[in-house]
Amino acid sequence: MHPAEFTPPMLRGVSASKIFLHASSAPIQTIYAYLCMQFSHIDTIEWKQRFEDGLVYDAIGCKLTIHSPFQANSHVFYYRFLAHEIHVPFEHKILFENDHFMVIDKPHFLTMSPTGQYVQETLLVRLKNLTGNENLSPIHRLDRETAGVVLISKRPETRGIYQQMFASRQVQKTDHAVAPFSDKLIFPQITRLKMDKGQPFYTMQVLDGEPNSETEIQLLEHNDIWAKYQLKPHTGKQHQLRVHLSHLDIPIQNDPFYPTVQHKADDDFSAPLQLLAKHIAFKDPVTLLPMQFSSTQELTML
Repeated sequence: MHPAEFTPPMLRGVSASKIFLHASSAPIQTIYAYLCMQFSHIDTIEWKQRFEDGLVYDAIGCKLTIHSPFQANSHVFYYRFLAHEIHVPFEHKILFENDHFMVIDKPHFLTMSPTGQYVQETLLVRLKNLTGNENLSPIHRLDRETAGVVLISKRPETRGIYQQMFASRQVQKTDHAVAPFSDKLIFPQITRLKMDKGQPFYTMQVLDGEPNSETEIQLLEHNDIWAKYQLKPHTGKQHQLRVHLSHLDIPIQNDPFYPTVQHKADDDFSAPLQLLAKHIAFKDPVTLLPMQFSSTQELTML
């Protein structure tokens, strides 16, 4: 009789990661040694601390130690917490929720989901801690630097339906941006560009060829230096709005990536990117009701 499969609980808003232990040609004696070898980019002291904190389990839910013997073709679970994580001093707002999703007004600087640098200081983990719902998952995404309206799924059963709604462009999104004013440009206009991965790898670039991105741009107001623009993306390329305005020589105010990458300290919250996901509208694919939500945040020209 096989022991029951262990389902690790959510811990401080974090779900456990599952790792399969592959057979190794190296003489591996312990699970600790295997994990240190497989994930050499993680300091061995960090792995040791995870074992000492009781954050590593075997397949049936027993806590493992650094001396637990390696057994190929089995699996373990572990929880990832960061010893030093910078606090993001801004809060989200819940604009709406029903049985299927939540609508969140995300602040600048808050990453959507756990990454290398952030775990607790992410929107998803904050919401899991708040609600106790470990099934929460983003339906779509906003960059860390971007503020505004974002949808979070509450139920795995309907998550795919809402994600498909975004993939098939059945959502009307309206963003606001503050960028330089140019009397050489005529608005409204439609900007169409071919975009692809750039260098560094986390940026995008514009290439010659058939456009694969499209944005409708309208001038809302301006002074002698700055302007406030309304942006309606018709496609969903990474960094699309930021790249499109930069290509027009009106890069969004405080953009750390475009037109050139500017490295800032992780705890520098002094100059938020002036890009706001202001409004979203769609026909709910489950209830078939029209839905629309707006951010309570506003961008202002200096």
